[in-house]
Amino acid sequence: MKSALLIVFAALSPFSAVAAPAGYFDLEPQITLESGDTWRDDKGRYRLYGVQSCLRGTTYTDKQNRERDCGEASMAMLAAFIEDTSPVCAPVMRTPDLTYVMCYATVGRQRSDLGLLLINSGYAFAALDAEGMPYQMAYALAEQTARKKKEGLWQFSDVVHPAVLMSTNARHGAGGTAK
Repeated sequence: MKSALLIVFAALSPFSAVAAPAGYFDLEPQITLESGDTWRDDKGRYRLYGVQSCLRGTTYTDKQNRERDCGEASMAMLAAFIEDTSPVCAPVMRTPDLTYVMCYATVGRQRSDLGLLLINSGYAFAALDAEGMPYQMAYALAEQTARKKKEGLWQFSDVVHPAVLMSTNARHGAGGTAK
């Protein structure tokens, strides 16, 4: 009887701990963000699969006519989502120095794809392969919608899609693609 009461109390408690499902890991706020799509912790380096954030060092002009770092804006939004939604992630692909992950965030009782949330908010973009095709078609559709609605960074007329910048850099020998 005592153990049954403890189980009920734990289930009803707003502070009850819920472990990540098998194959997933918690995305802890103590990570070190490298960009709006990549981070590292003591176990390795991770990147959201199919998501491309603004490149750090690129700029946009805000409504007060001030130049802002686009990559910093993407990174701040990722940090906010991590803090507010306690995402859990699962690896989908590994390279020697990077693990690509898919994550879901919980808002209320609703679970949502973290990459989709970032892209819908207008602070991230659909990553493209070497042929210019999106790794995730749903992300490309979400990006089109966010752009049309002028969500997030899309409200600023001088925001340049990171794929355009990376393509230009690749043509000049200084870049690549994202997954």
